[in-house]
Amino acid sequence: MRTSPSRRRTVPDLLRSVVLALLAALVLTGTSTGPAQAADGDVTWTVRTAANGFGDDRSSFSYGVNPGGQVKDAMVVANHSGSPLRLALYASDGYTTEKGQLDLLTPEKKSVGIGAWVRATKDSVRIAPGRTAEIPFAVTVPRNATPGDYVGGILTSLKQSDDTEGIAVDRRLGIRIKLRVSGALKPTLAIENLHVDYHGTANPFGQGDATVTYTLHNTGNALLSGAQQVTLSGPFGTLNTRAGRIAAVPELLPGERWNVVVPVDDVTPAIRLTAEATVTPAITDAAGSTTSLKFVRATTTGWAVPWTLVLLVVVLLAAGAAVYLLRRRNRARRKQREDARVRDAVEQALQDRAEQRA
Repeated sequence: MRTSPSRRRTVPDLLRSVVLALLAALVLTGTSTGPAQAADGDVTWTVRTAANGFGDDRSSFSYGVNPGGQVKDAMVVANHSGSPLRLALYASDGYTTEKGQLDLLTPEKKSVGIGAWVRATKDSVRIAPGRTAEIPFAVTVPRNATPGDYVGGILTSLKQSDDTEGIAVDRRLGIRIKLRVSGALKPTLAIENLHVDYHGTANPFGQGDATVTYTLHNTGNALLSGAQQVTLSGPFGTLNTRAGRIAAVPELLPGERWNVVVPVDDVTPAIRLTAEATVTPAITDAAGSTTSLKFVRATTTGWAVPWTLVLLVVVLLAAGAAVYLLRRRNRARRKQREDARVRDAVEQALQDRAEQRA
């Protein structure tokens, strides 16, 4: 995004420009069965997979290739505008966003997988109004490529200047490419940095809430998703509390991490809590079938002290101690007064007897 130097920008203008740029940079990765479409006023184009030996109605590109191998395919671009359209063509690596969706790197960021291995026959294409163009491309896998899954996409890009806003908008539209390099597949998912925090309640006899956090790390070489479960328990496995439904893990690329925050309600403050997180990874094969793998489990402990109840007990003990000390002091004072009365009575009796003898 660049700002026109000839126009003074206000804060509302800048905010509006940022929003427009973000919306315009949205990438459609062909997840539906129909062609992906980009439209902005009179400029409209679509992309879809070409019909060939790989299939006639594919939602995305998917291949299995040996290290050092190559596969050729094509993408079809259609211009639905009333004027000629020139689009840039390039490939890019994919990554999982914080919302769990696939996005593709922008051209200025270096790609090391799909973006480096996919090459179209041309860097740009000019399409007449109402016409289509088939863009051949090749996926060439290096001989030293690590076996496993790679995800990226092949993109069309249209850069437009917005004189009103003083910005350059890059509108991108592409199709996802999933590639599995043959070799030993090692699907592995790890649970890291597991932590539990207990949040008490003002009710000394009530239950509180807890928050369990951890990071899922795809330490293998396969694309993985997974089902999650979190359980809290007290000493010796008592007072179990299971978290509600937890959203499934989005598909994580090898090396990616996913931060998880799980709220757990109605937790009994059992002084010491044990949190257990269980994740069952799932892997999808080339045919689209999903297989569940052996679950992964991790545990940690944390304090769950009912401080309101502890404070109440301390107050009651302090009050009991105060009553005891006050009663003890009163008894001591009564004894002192009684002893004084007896002493005075004895002295008075002795004095009276002495006077009688005199």
